[in-house]
Amino acid sequence: MYKVLIVDDEVGIREVVKKYCALEGFSTLEAEDGLEAISKVKAGGVDIVIMDVMMPELDGFSAVREIRKFSSIPIIMLSARTETYDRINGFEIGIDDYITKPFSPKELMLRIRAVMSRAGNGVKSEIFESGKLKVDFTARIVYVDGERVDLSPKEYDLLFFMVKNKGIALSREKLLNEVWGYDFYGDDRTLDTHIKLLRKSLGVCSEYIVTLRGMGYRFEA
Repeated sequence: MYKVLIVDDEVGIREVVKKYCALEGFSTLEAEDGLEAISKVKAGGVDIVIMDVMMPELDGFSAVREIRKFSSIPIIMLSARTETYDRINGFEIGIDDYITKPFSPKELMLRIRAVMSRAGNGVKSEIFESGKLKVDFTARIVYVDGERVDLSPKEYDLLFFMVKNKGIALSREKLLNEVWGYDFYGDDRTLDTHIKLLRKSLGVCSEYIVTLRGMGYRFEA
């Protein structure tokens, strides 16, 4: 599992990146400006940095220059600045990738994996196993009783989130917010329908998804 340092002065951006990192199985740290980012990289334990450019106290370019004085940690720059000069400047000072805002969170996750792979730090397979259920988060594959099960993208997201939070009572609102996103305008029936489909897909392992009447669901395995 990677630990991702998200550096951005916008809380909303940090929350979006944090949410998608969690779905990918990455843990996260946050920093509001370049100075805080430098301090957290120096403290150790960080595998990759997502760095904004325009921030108070110390901008992203300056922070990267300082970090490169003591660390070769992979850095992806995330910026609203689209000029070619900024991209070139970023690569010249040592970043590994440059993504412009607005951005696709899913693309960012793929970029993280690609950068880490190039850096020689390929993702270690993260696997959950219980009884006849095997979930490979890294490969995004689910096995039931030794047979691979094909799920829809949203079924994968729902199952992965529930497994990562096994034993925790998850309200319908929590599941909709975390799996569908805060801008989702559907209703509880969408969640209940996907739970029904997921249980059908899991077959003998469907009992792991427990209904909490009037509240939501809990994954028990």
